[in-house]
Amino acid sequence: MEILHLFLSLDHNYVGHFGGPAGTTPIVEVPEIECVAGRGIRGDRYFDHKPDYKGQITLFEIEAHQRLCESFGIFDKGPEVYRRNVIVAGQDLNEWIGREFEIQGVRFLGTEESKPCLWMNEAFCPGAEKALLGKGGLRAKILAGGVLRPGPM
Repeated sequence: MEILHLFLSLDHNYVGHFGGPAGTTPIVEVPEIECVAGRGIRGDRYFDHKPDYKGQITLFEIEAHQRLCESFGIFDKGPEVYRRNVIVAGQDLNEWIGREFEIQGVRFLGTEESKPCLWMNEAFCPGAEKALLGKGGLRAKILAGGVLRPGPM
């Protein structure tokens, strides 16, 4: 497995906007993220969101993005459109649901699929939400903190 991209989202573009337009806060690619046990990613919109929050960090497979691009013939959108924090290659993230795992010395508990939502149809294209069912990424809790950087596991 390899980390390809790391992103921070400083505010919510979709949460609380149902029925209205999406927000406009950009997601920012960063060279590293600081994972804080039990709290989330320092600087991200979900940092200290609520106690024991199951989505302190989100991961997404680049392979799912590539399949979506090929299925819809859309090649001008990058994996940042899904607003997940960590984009990885070479790992089936669903294998980590309900399990503890480690990446670059940081310990996590995979809590659930980061289910695709209606906004995926706006962020990527109509039909994206349905196409990503079962491959929307992974939500996880941070059990032991540290810093993640692009590169091998």
